[in-house]
Amino acid sequence: MGSGQVTDWQGKNVTVAGLGVSGVPAAKVLHGLGARVTVVNDGDDARAREQAAELEALGVTVRLGDGETLPEGAELVVTAPGWKPDKPLFTAAHQAGVPVWGDVELAWRLRGPDAAPWLCVTGTNGKTTTTRMLASILEAAGLRTAAVGNIGVSLLDAVVGDERYDVLAVELSSYQLHWAPSLRAHSAAVLNLAPDHLDWHGSMEAYVKDKGRVYEGNRVACVYNVADKATEDLVREADVEEGCRAVGFTLGPPAPSQLGVVDGILVDRAFVENRQKNAQELAEVADVDPPAPHNIANALAAAALARAFGVPAKAVRDGLRAFTPDAHRIAHVADVDGVAYVDDSKATNTHAAQASLASYGSIVWIAGGLAKGATFDELVAESAARLRAVVLIGADRALIREALARHAPEVPVVDLDRTDTGAMLAAVQEARRLAVEGDTVLLAPACASMDMFVNYNQRGDAFAQAVRELGA
Repeated sequence: MGSGQVTDWQGKNVTVAGLGVSGVPAAKVLHGLGARVTVVNDGDDARAREQAAELEALGVTVRLGDGETLPEGAELVVTAPGWKPDKPLFTAAHQAGVPVWGDVELAWRLRGPDAAPWLCVTGTNGKTTTTRMLASILEAAGLRTAAVGNIGVSLLDAVVGDERYDVLAVELSSYQLHWAPSLRAHSAAVLNLAPDHLDWHGSMEAYVKDKGRVYEGNRVACVYNVADKATEDLVREADVEEGCRAVGFTLGPPAPSQLGVVDGILVDRAFVENRQKNAQELAEVADVDPPAPHNIANALAAAALARAFGVPAKAVRDGLRAFTPDAHRIAHVADVDGVAYVDDSKATNTHAAQASLASYGSIVWIAGGLAKGATFDELVAESAARLRAVVLIGADRALIREALARHAPEVPVVDLDRTDTGAMLAAVQEARRLAVEGDTVLLAPACASMDMFVNYNQRGDAFAQAVRELGA
């Protein structure tokens, strides 16, 4: 099972590591191709047993509660992206000379000869928004497309299903890229790089290296962030096809081979005739929702990938206008007594929270949760001047409190030592007490939510509900 396409799956012994959103479709597809599939899973809870029963009914073998041992005779392991590379299962596979693919690698290998090209998006923050903006632009150009990968349609379903696509907008996490060595995109973007998932990758270097894999073998454009030199460095290091170009995006006026902003207009100086002299107007900043700086950057990255695919300027404008952002991403909930309440529960790391905090002038910040190994000094130091007050919630709030003591000692801090369901209402009530007219109460936790909530959606919903109770 080298780097070529595997055409005959009949009777191949394939181990699928992990149930969940990628494991179940992978097991079904491989079983349908005639492989002998064994699924191994660490957990043995009600959800896992339900999924196992569904697969066993098809004739797939499922082993619950033991994800560590490599099944006898395995010829290939297909892993869920979140499984850490240092798991004993992978060590055993490596020692036995058994290849390990992720679900993205499997999808890439299963593409047919006339498969739709992939436009890929990765980065620490903004991936989902940018991928969905890209799909909206491609649709506005009349192309058959879907936002896939970490979001929307399963990538495997998009590749092996009956629906025919002209092009796919593919969101990829660092985990997925780690397990996808032979992926070669038409064009790809790395939006930004900041410390995240270091507990999984083991180091910042390893994390950055996995992100950089998205540029390998690109055919038309490697899109990078002019404001984030590390993304440009990855383009320089990538082994791309002859004629592939580096294309930057910037919030300032663009140089040749860049997209940027001039007088409130998004302009393209990369995909135009005579880019030394000419620029193509694409859209207005007002066409981007919300027009926060980091979201304009997302729009420029999406536009760059669409333009690399040959999309006309009008489709960029129409696609951006048609795009509506997902919930819990800088979502304005309500104004109460002249104070704006904004839900950015999706800001689950410091880099996302920093972008959020940079969008407002005077903020009562609600923060905290699971830190995932992050530190908060840089975030607090950069945002201190904007903070009216801070309300802390969640398991690792002490880490943020200590950073505030070091870098913003004059900012009032309320430390809520409670994790019950009423904690968010208490946090919003404290924030209301501290805010003055013209302030923004911003939920941008800079942390994951699983200490108190099922996910960031539930956390954002709790915030919005608490704000509605204030208004009532």
